[in-house]
Amino acid sequence: MRLLSYTLDDASVRLGAQVDDVVVDLTTLARRASVQLPPDLLSFIQAGAAAQETARGLLAAGPTAWPAEAVHRLHDLSLRAPLRPGKIIGVGLNYIEHVEESSRSLDTDKDLPPRPVLFGKPATAVTGPGQPILHNADLTTQLDWECELAVVIGRPAFKVSEAQAYDHIFGFSIVNDISARDQRRSGQWFFSKGQDSYAPFGPVVVTRDEIRDPMALDLSLRVNGVTKQKSNTRHMLFPIARLIADISSGMTLEPGDVIATGSPSGVGAGMVPPEFLRPGDTVEATVEGIGTLTNPVVDAR
Repeated sequence: MRLLSYTLDDASVRLGAQVDDVVVDLTTLARRASVQLPPDLLSFIQAGAAAQETARGLLAAGPTAWPAEAVHRLHDLSLRAPLRPGKIIGVGLNYIEHVEESSRSLDTDKDLPPRPVLFGKPATAVTGPGQPILHNADLTTQLDWECELAVVIGRPAFKVSEAQAYDHIFGFSIVNDISARDQRRSGQWFFSKGQDSYAPFGPVVVTRDEIRDPMALDLSLRVNGVTKQKSNTRHMLFPIARLIADISSGMTLEPGDVIATGSPSGVGAGMVPPEFLRPGDTVEATVEGIGTLTNPVVDAR
């Protein structure tokens, strides 16, 4: 399933499933079938396999069985961030070429990290597709981009092995890990990466069964239509299973938590000369099988 959160005519945020170019409102579909489904994606994930089976059964009935009031054209809707995660775990230096790029431009270690490099983003950093990335020139002149595959956790994970890791995944999405490069403080990234709007997320969450191999997905990023990043998840230094095993070795991953699995090379700080986002720019992050997450950059002073 391709699940998303949306509004129609500025009403409340609702849970939908994208089927081709339409969105089926799952709450309305369930009500008409006299069954129960959670009204938002986080609650849906927390409800586990039973909710997924119910939703799949309702959708499998096909368009002729869907009530008209449950079906909307995708372009008539305003998409929102799929959910607000309890926590976002970022992974730094997880593509080999980005390690070299960062050592040149960001003074990070030139050697490959022996374990995943982890940092956090607060839930308040999340913004949805089409929503603005805030550029506050009083705080940064080095606003940067990073296209990343996002892993959405579906079941609690604590001390899970790599072999068990995929059993705890609900699905996949896109995070654009926005960074104010000049706000790193004594080597710490939290404020640099955690400001409001610094975690564009979406446009959908694709359930695990829809992605044949998440370690073989093309990903790319464009600024004003110009490609800046282009790679494939096969080039991750630490694959998804290793990340989940490492993080859960000492931290409980909960349903709805998001792991941003790292950025390939091509960030603005690594360009010669460096390039950074400015108000008026448009950023498009694309991951194969998921879609494109588009956000404008706006002046927030």
